[in-house]
Amino acid sequence: MSLKTADLCDDHSDKADIQIAEPIFRSYGGNSAFSGKITTLKIFEDNSLVRSALETRVDSRVLVVDGGGSHRCALMGDNLARLAVNNGWTGVVVYGCIRDSADINEMAVGVRALHTHPLKSGKRGVGEQDIPVSFASVTFRKDHYIYVDEDGIIVSPEPLA
Repeated sequence: MSLKTADLCDDHSDKADIQIAEPIFRSYGGNSAFSGKITTLKIFEDNSLVRSALETRVDSRVLVVDGGGSHRCALMGDNLARLAVNNGWTGVVVYGCIRDSADINEMAVGVRALHTHPLKSGKRGVGEQDIPVSFASVTFRKDHYIYVDEDGIIVSPEPLA
């Protein structure tokens, strides 16, 4: 991604519908900057829908996962990150934890998560997809645009470039 979130803020500060996420995420993955249209998931300690979403072939989308902020298990590991790379996802934002971070850091995908945790999640198939999810003072909606780099996360209903 050649666009910088700081420049996007400077260029579009007059737009009331731009949201900036609180700086609560850590950066993982080989791509420190990424952007795309949003797909959302709302889950809790169950990554079955994360796998289903990342198995879907897309064109430069970003999966935004509301994991309830849980620090009790990981919602994504190296196998799911590999699915993301292979299926056209540019990044994943997880309001929760990931694991296998050293391996994920070697992959051509951007990941933001709260922390790492070695325990895998449950597999009950429970959750919702493509509904608005809110965390970090932002409401993420399907098909809105997300821009992520070292300085932060910006969300807009319209493309900013």
